[in-house]
Amino acid sequence: MRYALMRPVRVDLETFARDAHVHPELIRRFVALGILDADRDASGGLWFLREQLAVLARVQRLRAGFSLNYAAVGLVCDLLDRIAALEAAQRHRAHQRSGDRSWT
Repeated sequence: MRYALMRPVRVDLETFARDAHVHPELIRRFVALGILDADRDASGGLWFLREQLAVLARVQRLRAGFSLNYAAVGLVCDLLDRIAALEAAQRHRAHQRSGDRSWT
C-alpha cells in the first residue's frame, strides 16, 4: 500500500512538452492514442503528472529502437507492463513458498 506524502505535481501541456523536448501536438496525439495519461481541466486543457515523462521516454526508445508506429508502441508498452506485473507476482509467490523471512 502506498500513501502520498504530498499532492502530485501536475504540469500543463506546454511545460510537459518543453520538459520532454517534443512538440505539444505530438503529446496531444499520444493522449488521443491512449499512450499517455492526462487529466483535462474545465477549459479542456491537458495536465500531466511528472511520471508520464518516463512513459514518454519509453515510447521514444521503442519507436527509435524497433521502428514501430505509435499504435504498435502503445500495444508493446501494454504488453511490457503486463509482463512486469506477472513477473512481480511470480516473485512474490516464490518468496511466500520459500518461507524466507526478510530481515526488514
